[in-house]
Parts: sequence; structure tokens; C-alpha cells
Amino acid sequence: MLTIAICTYNNADRLPRLIAELRKQRCPIPFEILVVDNNSSDTTQMVIDNLKTIDGPPLRSVVEKKQGIPFARNRAIEESLESKYLFFIDDDELPQPGWLSSAVSLFHKEHAQCVGGRIQCVFDPVKRPHWLEDELLGFLGEVDHGPVTFSIKDKTTPIWSGNIAYDVSVFNPPSQYRFDARYNRKGKGIGGGSDAVMFHTFLKDGIKMLYCPEMIINHYIEPWRLKRRYFLKLHFNTGRKFGQYQSGFFPKTVLGVPFFMISQAGSHLLKTIALYLKKDKKTMRQAMNVSHAVGMIYGRFLMWKEKELFHDI
Repeated sequence: MLTIAICTYNNADRLPRLIAELRKQRCPIPFEILVVDNNSSDTTQMVIDNLKTIDGPPLRSVVEKKQGIPFARNRAIEESLESKYLFFIDDDELPQPGWLSSAVSLFHKEHAQCVGGRIQCVFDPVKRPHWLEDELLGFLGEVDHGPVTFSIKDKTTPIWSGNIAYDVSVFNPPSQYRFDARYNRKGKGIGGGSDAVMFHTFLKDGIKMLYCPEMIINHYIEPWRLKRRYFLKLHFNTGRKFGQYQSGFFPKTVLGVPFFMISQAGSHLLKTIALYLKKDKKTMRQAMNVSHAVGMIYGRFLMWKEKELFHDI
């Protein structure tokens, strides 16, 4: 048995088409569709109940009360431990023909433990902003590492949870692999990072990961993501979480912030101002660097503040 998991929140209108496309997929082994409803307040449950009555691969659902994408993904893992493979797809995506079969083929032929594929950003019916350069599409989830299958050995060729599959054995005891809830994203929030943490942990532990170019999904970009403030907030939140949880120890700090981080943020700010005055197209990318640097500073401060509160107890 294979499980396809959809973690969803208040996107009831997208579910019928997504599930219809999933049911069209060809697969050499039986598969089910699992919807993890993360406390939706719209008609998600009614839509799911209606979809369960339609012929095709079985559909089941659970409600995850803890709000946030890591909790929903971890619930999907717990619900799928009896399956052979677990696939993740987001509720704002649609699979292309061959999505399922191409990944299953790699699992069988290469004995992979994790397979990820291409994510294509689709701007429909919304229009792509003029400032949204190709190099920024990765921050909307786009993944394209070329037309050839390869084994992933370093962080330069990541695969993300919007289009990823696992051999469920990697999650079974004594394994402790789960999505890190510290990198939470609730509802329509911005930023997360639990899938990036999982990816980097797999790299460190030597988990066999493959990129599959035939495993393709279309990611339909919502209008609220096509604002400059989205990219700035995304980088601030990413920087904050890195500063708070991953930045390590420094002997000399001010309120927990090492001096080089302050200098780095200032340098990025000056570069951004210079590019803005020149009306350079790279201004936005540089402004995102500023936001990330400021986020790291804030994260370091939060880590210091938490330690101070702990010492006072």
C-alpha cells in the first residue's frame, strides 16, 4: 500500500480537482489518499465527505488539532506507518501524468529512501509581477534540477515537501525522524522550514535521496504570495529561526547578538540602498538579505532572553 498525504487548511475549493487528478494517477501498487485537515474552519470536512463517495482509490481523512504544518505532516506519518511509501503533495498543487509511477519506479530500482521531484510555479489566474526574477522563484517553492535523475549529496540540490516521497521504513522505530515543530507555520502564515531541517538531517545521516525529473507537480501561486512584503517576511522568519535554533555559541555578544551579525546587517543595508538608487533589478534580492540578517539578530536576542529567563527561575 502507498499513501498520498495532503495537509490542508481552509482550501476546500481546491480539494475536488486535486483529488480527481490524484485518482487518475497510474501506479503499480494500490494507493490511498489521506487528507490531514489542520483545523479548517471552511467547508473542508463536507467536501471530503462528498469526495469519499466517488469511485476510485480510497480517500480517508483525519483532523489534526495542533495548528501548524509540522504537526499536520507528522500526523500524516503516524497515519501511514503501515504503508510502504508516503507521498506528500500540497493543497495548492496538481500532479502531472507519471508523478506517482516515476517515483515508485525509482524506489524499486534504486532502493531509494526518499525521492523528490520538480515543482513548477504556475501564475494562473494571477499575473507574475515584473520584479519577480527567475532567481526568486525558489522562494515560492520552485524546484528544477534538470532532466536527469541523480543522487542528492549536498544542499545545493534540495527537494521539498511540496513534492516528496519517503520509504516509510525511515520513520519506523528506532528512527526518530519527524518534522521539527519549532519551525512551525500556522494556517496562512509565512515561513516554516521544518522540511529544510528534515532535508539537512537526511543529508547528514546519509539517507539515500534521489531527484526524479519525471515526478512533476504544478504549484499554483496564490496572489497574497506575490507581494514584496511576503519575500521580506519569509526571509526575516527564516533568519530568526536560524539565529534562535542553529547559530551556535559565540563568546562575545551584546544581548546575545555577536558583533559580526550587526556588521553584516549594516553592510547588506548599505548595498541595498546603493542598488535602489541605481534602480538595479537586484535590489529586491539584496533587500531580502537585509531582512534575513535582521531576523538572525532578533533570533539571537530571543535565544538570549530565553536563557536569561531560565537562569532567573
